[in-house]
Amino acid sequence: MLQGHPVNLTDMLAAREERARRQLALRQAWNLPLLSFCLNIPGPVKTTPLLRRLFRDTLQRIQKILSEQGIAVRELRERHETTGDEALLALDGEAAKVKQIMLRVEETHPLGRLFDLDVLTADGQKLSRPQPRRCLLCGRQAQDCARSRRHTVEALTAQIESMLRRYYD
Repeated sequence: MLQGHPVNLTDMLAAREERARRQLALRQAWNLPLLSFCLNIPGPVKTTPLLRRLFRDTLQRIQKILSEQGIAVRELRERHETTGDEALLALDGEAAKVKQIMLRVEETHPLGRLFDLDVLTADGQKLSRPQPRRCLLCGRQAQDCARSRRHTVEALTAQIESMLRRYYD
């Protein structure tokens, strides 16, 4: 089980509202597409030293890939809270192209399944992924498993810990 400070549903809902507020402020400041990056971690513990390391490593990788693709980061805002690590990036590039790049990151990185890389257009439309995410444990559609509570939080977090250990050892 992931060791860290547990949060509750109220904390997570407040964090989501705050993220939406920050996204709106950044869009209004720049009138550019945004990339919202956080980790998709089930259960009450949303950040640990190893998850923070993954977040920082991935954020550096994302910035490098964007630079290589000629997409400038005009502003980067980070938050590190018990509800999870978050980054918002205002990008000087086409939202659809950024979404394609981020899908490749999610699909090719060994821990990409843990990434939540949302791309918003300058007017705030969230670009959807073409296929639904797959469950960490059984490969079915993740939303179906979550909705039906097919797997325990303990099983999911044990899988995440195992993935992190394999990646960083």
